[in-house]
Amino acid sequence: MNQQSVTVSLLDDDPSVLKAMNRLLRSAGWAVKAFEDPLAFLGHAAKQLFPVAVIDVCMPAMNGLEVQTHLRNLSPATRVIFLTSRDDATVREKALAAGAFAFLLKPADDEELLAAIHSAATRSGGARENSAISRQDGSRAKSA
Repeated sequence: MNQQSVTVSLLDDDPSVLKAMNRLLRSAGWAVKAFEDPLAFLGHAAKQLFPVAVIDVCMPAMNGLEVQTHLRNLSPATRVIFLTSRDDATVREKALAAGAFAFLLKPADDEELLAAIHSAATRSGGARENSAISRQDGSRAKSA
């Protein structure tokens, strides 16, 4: 797989997080499209399909679960990886039940984030056909 031919879309309302993730992903060879605004992100998704999206949960205009719902309608095959600073079991369960590929906590280990993105980008089928990765209390667990 040529990573440069795969675009990873990022959505986070924190510009410093976007900048750091953008740098990390580009240094690992991924093409990146970054957004601070959920509506701009969804507008882009309506025009341009992308296989992987890394989305923050807590944002002022629209939360990540709402974005996931809209994105699933626009692009059912896009695999969503949540990256959040809040470890809320209810939110994690809702995200994974709605088809999220992974749910990671900030600050995510760079290698763990890159591995989740690589796995999401190389899996065949839609997000709902994939197993989800959930990290809680510093450990990684697979869930169906």
